[in-house]
Amino acid sequence: MFHSRLRSLSRLMISLILAAGLAGLAGAAKAQDKRQNAPGEFDFYVLSLSWSPSFCEEAAERGGRSQMQCGGRPYAFVVHGLWPQYENGFPEYCQRPAPRLNRNIVSSMLDLMPAPGLIFNEWDKHGTCSGLEGRGYFETIRKARAAIKIPAEYLDLSQAKTVAPAEVEEAFIKANPGLNNAAVSVTCNRTRLSEVRICLSKDLQFRACDEIERRACRRDQVTMPPIRGG
Repeated sequence: MFHSRLRSLSRLMISLILAAGLAGLAGAAKAQDKRQNAPGEFDFYVLSLSWSPSFCEEAAERGGRSQMQCGGRPYAFVVHGLWPQYENGFPEYCQRPAPRLNRNIVSSMLDLMPAPGLIFNEWDKHGTCSGLEGRGYFETIRKARAAIKIPAEYLDLSQAKTVAPAEVEEAFIKANPGLNNAAVSVTCNRTRLSEVRICLSKDLQFRACDEIERRACRRDQVTMPPIRGG
């Protein structure tokens, strides 16, 4: 009798475990967009603007740095990327191998994205999901960046500045008519501001999105290292 009950209990536990596993798989399948990684099939863009001094300080702490970005000309906000997004989740590496990127395109983008490795990586991971050819994708990045005005207080930051993420958001909102809190967020690492991310429709108009808020900085204050070469 005891062994019979034990076997019944074991079968019940196995059934519960299998049911939980199937439920988890179903949830994961539901969370994954059905268009997953189909080039050109996405809902909106996120323009990611990286605070270059933070990147350079973090790179130096890791024992490496991008000489082009961190060694000479001082950079403030630079373009990290323009990322196709779904309402939930995002596509990536939509063509493997990625179509070859013309080096003339790379050279033409160095004023906005000051590292060839960054440009190649953004094309492979995100550009191939845009449905555009290389030149068209990077022209779209340039148009998106031109649509954003950087707040004056961040153009020539000569001393480290302690800021609240909400303060940075509000500065961008004030400088860009039509932008609101639902379309912009700030990311950070342990102590430094990392990026400002802005949601744009496919025709590069500001639009609300929940996706970027999930990765937003949760700290009360962060540091913006000063702009300097090296």
